[in-house]
Amino acid sequence: MGYLSELVISGLVIGAIYGLIAMAFSVIYKATGLVNFAQGEVGMLIAYLSWSFSTTFGTGALGVVAMAVVGGIAVGLLIERIVMRPMLGEPVFSAVLVTIGLAVVLRSLVILVWGASPQKLDVGAADAVVRLGDIGLRSSQIGVVVVLLLCVAGVWFFFQRSRFGIAMRAVASDEKTARLMGVSTAQVQAVAWAASSVFAGLAGVFFAVIYNLSPELFALGLKAFPATVLGGLDAVIGSGISGLVIGVAENLVGGYVSSTLKEVAGFLLILVVLMVRPFGLFGEREIERV
Repeated sequence: MGYLSELVISGLVIGAIYGLIAMAFSVIYKATGLVNFAQGEVGMLIAYLSWSFSTTFGTGALGVVAMAVVGGIAVGLLIERIVMRPMLGEPVFSAVLVTIGLAVVLRSLVILVWGASPQKLDVGAADAVVRLGDIGLRSSQIGVVVVLLLCVAGVWFFFQRSRFGIAMRAVASDEKTARLMGVSTAQVQAVAWAASSVFAGLAGVFFAVIYNLSPELFALGLKAFPATVLGGLDAVIGSGISGLVIGVAENLVGGYVSSTLKEVAGFLLILVVLMVRPFGLFGEREIERV
């Protein structure tokens, strides 16, 4: 039972990181109909910005998280305004290719500015050990799960209770009708890009604190994508929850079946689920826009 508990808990930790990036994918898709293939690179860039901020000013955990949020908003708005807004009205395929090009540019930029050597994002209290029965967890590991749950709750409130969230849902449901009713598509997309970059940035920062910081961090985007598909590309909350499912599934497969299958466990899971529910566990409709 102890070994099982360790696998599940560590799976929840990495699953929370997957969940944050999966929510980033889903927010963009819900608002624009695009899959942003630069999501992992965005999280990596914000993690490096937070590392530079931390090493320069010596901030604690809250400061680094605040930097990830502020940096995420800034990066998301810049990408939307400079890169993606000129693509409004263009074919979806062209816009998706732009995100692939953006991924290559951001990856090269990180290596050019910060180098390829791994770094450690050292945040004092993050390594403090908290005992849960016989299992010891670092506070950063608990923190990332708490942050995911807070983000899920915040997204639910935003879409269900805020006027702008309702407007975003209207754009996702029927963009032309929403525009006729006075909803600004450009504003909705700007908020979506900012929110997705915040989610990706938080995931990148927590990964850097718990594990390490290197240009290989961009691969989190690929590893988290099965959670988005499993939850449903248009289901932001479902994508976050599915991240936890993917994380635990990977650990259980790696611990009890084969470590070589751990990396593909998430993809095998979505193959099984999509045969039953082609639009994901929490998706409200079939995927038609991509």
